[in-house]
Amino acid sequence: QVHLEESGGGLVQRGGSLRLSCAASGSTLANHTIGWFRLVPGKEREGVSCISSSDGRTYYIDSVKGRFTISRDNAKNTVYLQMNSLKPEDTAEYYCGVRASPVQEMCTTPRMRPGDYWGLGTQVTVSS
Repeated sequence: QVHLEESGGGLVQRGGSLRLSCAASGSTLANHTIGWFRLVPGKEREGVSCISSSDGRTYYIDSVKGRFTISRDNAKNTVYLQMNSLKPEDTAEYYCGVRASPVQEMCTTPRMRPGDYWGLGTQVTVSS
């Protein structure tokens, strides 16, 4: 059993930065992929960025490339999402999830699957 807790969301102006954290407890994340997803009411959940806990491979959706950076600290069982140059269209509830799958597969198939673990989310609001 894995418990995930997101933090770091908030209100920021266009062009600002935030760093989200996803702290995992209850089990190690070895051989899993950890991902950040976002959800806007009325839209489908979107995979933003994912990282492998074993080899550090990463995946980003095109809209955040060059602005967001995902990283991990295996000793702390924590994954971070550094978000720079934020835009109003980045406004969403951001969730972290864990899945035993390849990096790209997790980020491109954001629907929940049996065996996934998800946090409760943290709200990011970017004002214009």
